[in-house]
Amino acid sequence: MKPKTFETDTIGASEGDLQITFLGHGSLLFAFRERWIYVDPFSRVADYAVLPKAELVLITHDHRDHLDPDALGHIRTYATAIVCPERCREKVPGGILMRNGERRVVHGLTIEAIPAYNIVHTREGGEPFHPRGHGNGYIVAFGDLRVVVAGDTENTPELKALRDIDVAFLPMNLPYTMTPEMVAEVAVAIRPRILYPYHYGTSDTSRLVELLKAYPEIEVRIRRLA
Repeated sequence: MKPKTFETDTIGASEGDLQITFLGHGSLLFAFRERWIYVDPFSRVADYAVLPKAELVLITHDHRDHLDPDALGHIRTYATAIVCPERCREKVPGGILMRNGERRVVHGLTIEAIPAYNIVHTREGGEPFHPRGHGNGYIVAFGDLRVVVAGDTENTPELKALRDIDVAFLPMNLPYTMTPEMVAEVAVAIRPRILYPYHYGTSDTSRLVELLKAYPEIEVRIRRLA
């Protein structure tokens, strides 16, 4: 079987280039100053047994496509730091708990946890797919480059209030997170230099591009992250 290939972007920062590998779904791999940082590793999208060992892993919430113990087992070492919300702690022994609004420096990287939750999209019984307080998004500072990975969320007031964001990963899969219109609303509010819709499933990414045509300062990059 031919090995899976992934798209990769490189973005300059004050302390060296940030390399972003788009593994798929909600899974990302950042390389920065010889460190490997994973977001929500998920076995369905990659063979983690052949990927680099992790210095840092960011887990956004406890759903099985974001918290995958098998994937973690392949990339974790005794020195790996795993940052996660409280609901993930039982499945991540030794994890570093971060609650919404907290900030930490982990392996030299400043990380902020932001709320990730639904406002309008709910299950049949009325419970949000992602209740407030259960999950995190993360802002990570790679030198002077501020990157937000929003997690599974909608266009919340907290997300729209962010400023000084250079790169934004905003989810766009229905019915669990945002419509293209919601993503566009967040993008216009926070004005990232680069916007990646991610975890977008079957959503029409061209619709987002159309919605943001009037904002040329926001570069919308579509990568394989369905």
